[in-house]
Amino acid sequence: MAGNSFGQLFRITTFGESHGVAIGVIIDGCPAQLDIDMDFIQSELDKRKPGQSKITTQRKESDTVQILSGIFEGKSTGTPIALLIPNEDQRSKDYGHNVDVYRPSHADYVYDAKYGIRDHRGGGRSSARETAARVAAGAIAKLFLKQQGIEIFAHVTSVGTIEAPNLESNNLSALLNIREENIVRCADPATAQEMIEFIDSIRKDGDTVGGKIGCVIKGCPAGLGEPVFDKLHADLGKAMLSINAVHGFEYGSGFAGSELRGSQHNDRPIPNPSPDGKGFITVTNHAGGILGGISNGMDITFKVAFKPVATIMHNQQTINAAGEASEIKGKGRHDPCVVPRAVVIVEAMAALVLADQFLRNKVTVV
Repeated sequence: MAGNSFGQLFRITTFGESHGVAIGVIIDGCPAQLDIDMDFIQSELDKRKPGQSKITTQRKESDTVQILSGIFEGKSTGTPIALLIPNEDQRSKDYGHNVDVYRPSHADYVYDAKYGIRDHRGGGRSSARETAARVAAGAIAKLFLKQQGIEIFAHVTSVGTIEAPNLESNNLSALLNIREENIVRCADPATAQEMIEFIDSIRKDGDTVGGKIGCVIKGCPAGLGEPVFDKLHADLGKAMLSINAVHGFEYGSGFAGSELRGSQHNDRPIPNPSPDGKGFITVTNHAGGILGGISNGMDITFKVAFKPVATIMHNQQTINAAGEASEIKGKGRHDPCVVPRAVVIVEAMAALVLADQFLRNKVTVV
């Protein structure tokens, strides 16, 4: 059904549940003869997989991806690409206590209301485990975008009230190296250490905390995005808000821009100093690289806000399926803060949007 698919020309459909046999994704519309680097795809999945540090869930999954179709001799064939990721460490017994009880701030009740049935084992389809399939697809989208000179970089910009300073994004490789040197995936080392200590203290309290991820897209040409309902920032917003636990999205100046005057907010254009001399650049970038829903050639910037993980290791008052008052205690293996593992998910969804819009733009200008 449509609710499990994303994109128009570069289109993905994910399948599987948290405690099922496997999860996976079918990618339709990937251009033929794209070099498929399986080591890169696996490295992307490794950034999202559980059990990677003391501040993530201790569920142990290798997230080893398998190719079922669409790739021959290391290249895409133009036919649907099917990728499968087996579930190796299901512990469904961890969820036996909530068969008939709704966990606060989870999707338990609404799945019952919509379908009349729900998978109580970790939330089934509503679990963030589904996002591994998106990361695998997003890795292939990244390989396609790399051919077009488009790079995507995200990192953790805040945890709770701890904020990282704004960073210069001229050298994404350097920022990537710094980000991957710490377990919270913040590209500012001093702030990263403070975040790690805070998340660990939250974990020891049996509680959780939210945070924000900032993303920059470099090398995106002017002209991507549709003029009305499929504006580039609208597609990015939809992509980000489809990620589990996301409660907010802003691009460019975001909500802070509402506090400025037009004379402060307008981005003044100047001639492009690059060798090709095409288009223009702007002195500031409050627009976040998007004007009228279409990319203008400047860096695309946005932030994504994640709520605290809903499962906490405290007793909570709730109701059961009969509508009676009940009590539940969190069990199982859960992240005290989701943002360190969500960085690569944000990048993957951005890559899927850009790959789709790039192909749509080629059709438009032919």
